[in-house]
Amino acid sequence: MTDSPGASAILSQAFPHIQRFRGQTIVAKTGGRALADPELARQIAGDVVLMHSVGIRCVVVHGGGPQISEVLDRFGKETEFIEGHRVTDAESLEITRMVLVGKVNRDIVSEINRHGPIALGVSGEDAGLILAEQRHPELGFVGNVKAVNPHILERLLAEQLVPVVSTIGTDEAGQAYNINADVVAGAIAAAVDAAKLIYLTDVDGLLEDVSDPGSLTAKATDTQIEALIEQGSIRDGMLPKLEGCLTAVHGGVGSAHIVNAATPHSLLVAMTDQELGTTISRHQ
Repeated sequence: MTDSPGASAILSQAFPHIQRFRGQTIVAKTGGRALADPELARQIAGDVVLMHSVGIRCVVVHGGGPQISEVLDRFGKETEFIEGHRVTDAESLEITRMVLVGKVNRDIVSEINRHGPIALGVSGEDAGLILAEQRHPELGFVGNVKAVNPHILERLLAEQLVPVVSTIGTDEAGQAYNINADVVAGAIAAAVDAAKLIYLTDVDGLLEDVSDPGSLTAKATDTQIEALIEQGSIRDGMLPKLEGCLTAVHGGVGSAHIVNAATPHSLLVAMTDQELGTTISRHQ
């Protein structure tokens, strides 16, 4: 793990809080921008390993947007987004599968396994993990999560392994779909009865005014988030994150967190009672 200034203090403060979740499941979703930074990737992997070492069952869900865009550019494929979802034709789908399953997933597994052989890569196509359906014809081969079959994840967790999930799903006919990783993380968190869902992103959380870093919303309920979405106040990449948060808390997950991965040991800090980013919970 990273020996950055203050890291020891962060770890010592977080450790008692982390131990409260021994035996429980945590889903951590990391985005491609964080993974593109080698130092952040190492830090996230180290935090996952620490949580695993104290008996927390960890599932890692990953995106890979920048990595996919880079390869699409090499192939001369233009990238278009609609409401945070990448428009995906047949050729783009194959490239996306190649990048997510064959590159990004393997890199995360390798980084975690530097600390010990505990991580195993899984695609949503494996063992019927993610049943998909087309989200909208104008998006092409972009899917929604129709259902999650957590059986393979539960088996891996029972073997004290860390599943690392890439977010390609298939429909009943075997057609593959690219599914937004934020949406998948929420569905998986609900399916495995997670205690927490933590999004490690490149933003500080939900901002009332995206141009004002001081307008951070520290805490919100599902009803407040639903109202913001209905009003059209949420756009672009934040929209699928909040959709994932709602899926999670409606599915019984204790809380969902959106935090900046650049914060030192953000994954561990999000496990504590310290305020970091945005925390979303079910309205009581």
